[in-house]
Amino acid sequence: MRVLLVDEDLERAEGLKTALRAAGCTLSAHVHTPENLLAHVQEIAPDMIIIERDSPDRDTLEHVCSVTRDAPRPIVLFTHDNDRVSIQAAVKAGVSAYVVGGVHTGRIRSIMDVALAQFQAFQKMRQERDVARNSLAERKLIERAKGIVGRQRGVGEDEAYALLRKLAMDRNQRIGQVAENVIALAELLT
Repeated sequence: MRVLLVDEDLERAEGLKTALRAAGCTLSAHVHTPENLLAHVQEIAPDMIIIERDSPDRDTLEHVCSVTRDAPRPIVLFTHDNDRVSIQAAVKAGVSAYVVGGVHTGRIRSIMDVALAQFQAFQKMRQERDVARNSLAERKLIERAKGIVGRQRGVGEDEAYALLRKLAMDRNQRIGQVAENVIALAELLT
């Protein structure tokens, strides 16, 4: 596993690097601050990000949030801050594992495995949510298009749907695309 390490404390980072190597990981890069974290992730393409901070400050969490939004990766945050608000803010920003009390070399691999599993589960739920949203949005478009076709052709809902479906098959398009085109055309003509 290729890891991007973020830690401003060089002595502490050396211990983490040793633990990562012992866990069979490859250190892709070590940066001292989370500044430009997204650019580093896009350039290096690590499998996981490990951040070690005494306490996750607002800037760190903003950079984590940028990565989560634009280049999602599992993120492990080692810290000494066990404040509930900090934990909630970090998880909301996209941290997969929030570990209080520093790094224990014997546990690093299991912590990384848990973070990876959490990240994958979250990504799957996010993907399922997006599919459901898109499906619902498409159904709404189809309903609007059926109304337009029904009014224009003087036909019922079932026949309007059949006409949309036939047009989609004839054009080798999804019915949602055809519905979008029908709606756009109707808006243009009104």
